[in-house]
Amino acid sequence: MARRISTPQNPPVTTAPPVRRTAAKGSGTTPGGLVLALVILLVTGLLLGHRLIPNGNGFGSLVESFLPWLGVPLALLGVTAAVLRSRPGLIAAGCAVLAWVGMFGPTLVSRGPGGTADLRVLSHNMFAANSDPAGTARALRDAGADVVAVQEIAGDASGELHGTLDAAYKNRQSRGTLGVWSRFPLREVQPVDVGMGWVRALKMIVDTPKGPVTLYVVHLASIRFGADGLASQRRDATLKALAGAIEDDPARRLILAGDLNTASTDRSLAGLTDQLTEAQDKAGSGFGFTWPRAVPMVRLDHILSRGLTVTDATVLAGTGSDHRPITAAFRF
Repeated sequence: MARRISTPQNPPVTTAPPVRRTAAKGSGTTPGGLVLALVILLVTGLLLGHRLIPNGNGFGSLVESFLPWLGVPLALLGVTAAVLRSRPGLIAAGCAVLAWVGMFGPTLVSRGPGGTADLRVLSHNMFAANSDPAGTARALRDAGADVVAVQEIAGDASGELHGTLDAAYKNRQSRGTLGVWSRFPLREVQPVDVGMGWVRALKMIVDTPKGPVTLYVVHLASIRFGADGLASQRRDATLKALAGAIEDDPARRLILAGDLNTASTDRSLAGLTDQLTEAQDKAGSGFGFTWPRAVPMVRLDHILSRGLTVTDATVLAGTGSDHRPITAAFRF
């Protein structure tokens, strides 16, 4: 008789332990990624909404003076998002790139109409503590401008400038720390009161072969950094006074050149740029930073105009000054 084999009615079931699925480090949506995205969006908001920043203690002007440089922390944050593979961070970084390029992209590629020029103007803050006045004077002479406007002439620089430029230019005028050398006659020279108590702005007429041009040469009040922020009240007052003088001037062709101690992105410059065309923006390439000389970070020096076509704008190589010289060419 065959043996009967019994089997259990309910065989035991072996259950495998559950598998824990963990996301790759930093990938997808994580608390850290969300925080990173939030920081990127906050900096982007600062970039886009800079005009909404209150200007108490000059804080708004301070941020706007270095506005293009907000691209640096945004780039670093974007790289961090890529390394961590943070999806929210990468999306926020993409928005930041679009915002920065939208604001400053045209500046990096802009070029003027070009062509022949009837008048070339050079402006330079000589710097009272210039380390090489003789070399600076030669650089200004060799630039070949028709009109050279110099600010902050003091000490040995005065003798060097006159010794070098007087031989190259037949016409010259100076008041205080301002000087102008020109290939063309200068007339009706008069100071412009910008509220500083001494001459920091000059107005004159340049009689070019194509007709007269009113020229303003200025050196506005400086700004200072302190514990309370940016001390810009005096600078702002001189800007307002100068803008008022320009507004009241009936001259059809007018050029303003000098150290305005105001960045091109600073809201305080609007009183002038609403009336005049910035040469660098119209015919230059890049941001045109002029200060400090070694590693320029802001454009404090400007040449603006009305009634003329800007054909070129250039920042020249550094001299013994803490500013770099600038030139602009115009067609009538």
